[in-house]
Amino acid sequence: MCSHWVLLAFCCLGQLCADQSLKPQIAAPQLATNNPTLTTVALEKPFCMFDSSLHPNKSYIIYLYTMKESASAISSLVTDNSSKPLDSTFQQTSGGQLGPYKAALFNVPNCASPPKLADVGDVNKVSDVLKQYLFRVGDDGTCLYDPNFLAVCNPPLAPDTTYRFKYVLLDSTEGIMKDQTLWSDPIKTRKVKLPLKIDTWPGRRSGDMIVITSILSVLVFLLLAGFLASVSSAVMGSEDSSAETRSVSQTTQQSEPRPQLSSE
Repeated sequence: MCSHWVLLAFCCLGQLCADQSLKPQIAAPQLATNNPTLTTVALEKPFCMFDSSLHPNKSYIIYLYTMKESASAISSLVTDNSSKPLDSTFQQTSGGQLGPYKAALFNVPNCASPPKLADVGDVNKVSDVLKQYLFRVGDDGTCLYDPNFLAVCNPPLAPDTTYRFKYVLLDSTEGIMKDQTLWSDPIKTRKVKLPLKIDTWPGRRSGDMIVITSILSVLVFLLLAGFLASVSSAVMGSEDSSAETRSVSQTTQQSEPRPQLSSE
């Protein structure tokens, strides 16, 4: 049943790709739990989005651009006047604040042979399937600080910040853009929780639970206090009994008459 649904979904994508109305989509929660995170966003790769723009005997590649929603519309362009895609980096755009930066590049996904999402249930195949189907923005925590890193840097995103994303189809031979998606809907990374606000209870605490917890805490304290008191009393009683025994023994020894030596 799942495989039929997947095929139907990809067919629908193929029919809609020509109108360029498709946008990058956040990954379904069944495929990427805890998404977005504080510093990453998992997106679905552009399966079947650019089929109408692909031509035989041509080589293509996908660029992924990222920018903060606060960036101005004027700075949202990803090509120059000659249709060549921008090579702006994370550092040059202040992490997407000043405009889009290139966060990734990868091969055009194969629409004719998409990954089988039914294989997600197979522990031996799940990692491979997710790599084919998804891309995680902000997944490289070291490229910014590696002086020898020459590839496209995909550094962590900022927490509690709204981003937009765009896919661009590039003709590798001519080096110019052939197609692009619209900017995605706003996607916001998670907010950092202060330690005092983190709820460690399995469920939300109700008023009744707070009262019960308080009563149990008091009972435990009273039981512990009673136990310590009984132990202390037993120890003190033992010491008093030992002292009394020693006193009686000394008194008995003193009261016994000493034998007198007889003189002949």
